[in-house]
Amino acid sequence: MSNPNELTPAQKMIGDFSPKLVQLNDDVLFADVWERSELSPRDRSLITVASLITGGNFQQLVFHLNKAKENGLTEEELIESITHLAFYASWPKAMSAIMVAKEVFAKDK
Repeated sequence: MSNPNELTPAQKMIGDFSPKLVQLNDDVLFADVWERSELSPRDRSLITVASLITGGNFQQLVFHLNKAKENGLTEEELIESITHLAFYASWPKAMSAIMVAKEVFAKDK
């Protein structure tokens, strides 16, 4: 994170409840895996969004749709990805994901 005195999102949400999970999230997942040069942040975001939708993990989709936009994916690309996943992940998962995306993108307008 940019400011060592500022709490990470995970620290704010569950740091007092599950400090080890937060440490793994912040130090391994985001400070190591997400920073590896073999895939671009944009590609990692697309993979992550697709994986969350496929797994039905819609609560984390809010954060990762925003991160995907920060990493260069457009709303149109994300909507098209969700549409494409309807045929591979399931129609209900795509419909749930598109409702999450609609809410997330509406907040940006």
